[in-house]
Amino acid sequence: MTPTLNFLALFPSDLPASLAFYRRLGLDIPAEADHEVHVDIQFDNGVRLAWDRADVVKEIHPDRTPPSGGFRQGMAFEVGSPSEVDQLYRYMAEAGYGKTEPWDAMWGQRYACLMDPDGNVVDLYAPLTSD
Repeated sequence: MTPTLNFLALFPSDLPASLAFYRRLGLDIPAEADHEVHVDIQFDNGVRLAWDRADVVKEIHPDRTPPSGGFRQGMAFEVGSPSEVDQLYRYMAEAGYGKTEPWDAMWGQRYACLMDPDGNVVDLYAPLTSD
């Protein structure tokens, strides 16, 4: 049996701030989700992304200690074209989320790095041949 990754969970220190970042990135997260203890969205490809408030995580994992000293995970979002990487990066950087400006990566993608409110790396990319 081969496992299939289809669910990612974030444990933000400030749920509304985290959701605001991902809304700005373009994810469809309802405003009322700011008051929930668990938020879960599904992408067209079936992958789900979830957020759990710190108190809920503590109930499930009472011995959990939040990470410190840098980010512990990263994720990347594919966008439609290299120019869209540049545009979305600028839009997010205007709100203070910029980390590494877009560049043409040696692996054939236009690439840029953001930081969410918890210091998680969130990358943007598109194949260089898509413009």
